[in-house]
Amino acid sequence: MSKRALILIDIQNDYFEGGKWTLEGMDSATANAARALSAARKAGDKVIHVRHEFGSDDAPFFAPGSTGANIHTLVHPLAGEAVVLKHQVNAFLGTDLKARLDDAGIEQVTLVGAMSHMCIDAAARASSDYGYATTVIHDACATRDQAFEGQVIEAAQVHAAYMAALAFAYARVVSTEQYLAG
Repeated sequence: MSKRALILIDIQNDYFEGGKWTLEGMDSATANAARALSAARKAGDKVIHVRHEFGSDDAPFFAPGSTGANIHTLVHPLAGEAVVLKHQVNAFLGTDLKARLDDAGIEQVTLVGAMSHMCIDAAARASSDYGYATTVIHDACATRDQAFEGQVIEAAQVHAAYMAALAFAYARVVSTEQYLAG
């Protein structure tokens, strides 16, 4: 049995064009996530989908029961694949994600999804802290512009800064091509 898991984080409709919180590059990131998903399924790796819902109907996005909170069709779970519902940024916080990984004997975790600077960052750091060999597929993740003290930081730079930080101490950060090449 494989000791590897692919975790797809928050690849949900609200992050796509026409959604409530559109991310830059979400279409291409999801296409790459779908390629990684196909490879993981073929390899027999554990696949876990994580989806976020806020706790109220007036949420800025991912409102409970909304179409926007659904997992995108390009990476929709197959029967038997776990779906973990989270209400926090960190996919490990308040969920059974770690128990699922441990029960399956997982040693290596690969992350894809959104947002690079929030849920991917939090999950990668937690995964590493829990002792899993952690990989992030950088071109299978997306984010959006951010603002700080009147300065707008473009999504590409937000993404690059977070990937650089993760690569420094928390995760192996690779492209989809590198991941698929093994």
